[in-house]
Amino acid sequence: MPLLRFDLIEGRDEQALKKLLDTAHDAMVEAFNVPEKDRYQIVHQHPANELIIQDTGLGLNRSKDLVVISITSKTRTESQKEKLYALLAEKLEAECGISPEDVMVSITENGDADWSFGLGEAQFLTGKL
Repeated sequence: MPLLRFDLIEGRDEQALKKLLDTAHDAMVEAFNVPEKDRYQIVHQHPANELIIQDTGLGLNRSKDLVVISITSKTRTESQKEKLYALLAEKLEAECGISPEDVMVSITENGDADWSFGLGEAQFLTGKL
């Protein structure tokens, strides 16, 4: 059920994108304990001049491999979020060669009434989910 939006600098090939999305999903399943088929991902690719992500004074060195992941999700614990951040940094580096300095994540929380998966219904409210 978490909805992940990936903002990237354009130029990755289809195989690299698939690996990125698969790896991020694996981290999500492990950290948030979501079902394997609970997968909602959207990729937005931008020209380099349209994606400005600085380091907030942390001394981070961003590269063309930058990945900004915006997550919309039901409420998660701080522990789950910290586990997700760590897993994303670890797995994206190991599986995709993306430096942890190039991984930025933001989570926005919402509730049961804020989701409709189709059919004009709020499935969390109707009890179907």
